[in-house]
Amino acid sequence: MLWFSDFPSSMAPKRQSPLPPQKKKPRPPPALELEETSASAGLLKKGEKGQQEATEHIDEVQNEIDRLNEEANEILKAEQNYNKLHQPFFQKRSELIAKIPNFGVTTFVNHPQVSALLVEEDEEALHYLTRVKVTEFEDIKSGYRIDFYFGEHPYFENKILSKEFPLNESGDPSSKSTKIKCKSGKELMKHSSQTRNKASRKRQHEETESFLTWFTDHSDAGADELEEVIKDDIWPNPLQHYLVPDTDDEEGEGEDDDEEEEGLEATDE
Repeated sequence: MLWFSDFPSSMAPKRQSPLPPQKKKPRPPPALELEETSASAGLLKKGEKGQQEATEHIDEVQNEIDRLNEEANEILKAEQNYNKLHQPFFQKRSELIAKIPNFGVTTFVNHPQVSALLVEEDEEALHYLTRVKVTEFEDIKSGYRIDFYFGEHPYFENKILSKEFPLNESGDPSSKSTKIKCKSGKELMKHSSQTRNKASRKRQHEETESFLTWFTDHSDAGADELEEVIKDDIWPNPLQHYLVPDTDDEEGEGEDDDEEEEGLEATDE
C-alpha cells in the first residue's frame, strides 16, 4: 500500500489556489509631480486673472474714447451752429467790401504768400474781383468751397470762379474747379503759363503756378497751400491785409525826408 508520503516531493500533485491573482495597485505619482501640477494650475488661474483685468481696463479706456467722441460731436454741432450765425455778418461785410475799389486785388497783393503767385495777367483779372466767399459744407468735416466773384471785365466769361475741396472716398483731400472760359483774344491761362516759364528760365528753377492756373491744378490737393491761406487767413479777416502799409511809399517818404534835411543843412552853411 502506497502512501502519499512515499512519492518523491517532486512528484507530489500541486494544489491550485482557490483565489484569482490580484492586480497590482498603481503607485501614486512622486511628490514632485504633484507640486508641478499645482504650479501649472496656479499659473493658469493667474493668467486668466490677468486677462480679465486687461479686459476690464480695455473697457474703461473704451468708455473714455466714447466720451471724447460724444464731446467731439457736440463741438462739431456747435461749430455748425456758429457757422450759420456767422453768415449774416459775412454777407454784410461783403456788401461793404464791394464799395471799396480794388479791395480784393489789394488784399491779395499785400499777402506775401499769395503775391508770390501773381503774374501780370493775374493782377489784371483780379482788378475786377468784387468779393471772395468761403462756404463750409453742411457737415463741415467733408470739405468747403471758395467762390471768387467778378464784375464785368474783358478777360473771361465766368462771373463766378469756384474751387471745391471735398474729401474723397478714402477720406483724403481732393479738389475740383470751374472751367475758365476766356473771351476771344484773352487767353489768360496761356499767357500766365508763358510768363511763368520765362521767369523760371531766368531764375534757373521752376516757378510755382500762377494764381489763375491754380484753379485747374488738382494734382495734389493735400499740399495746396494757397487754399489754406485763403480759407484760414484771408477769409476770416481780409481787412488786416488790405490795410498793410505800402513799404515802397514809406521808403520813398523816408528818402524825401533825408533829402529835405540835407537841403536844410546846405542852406544853413
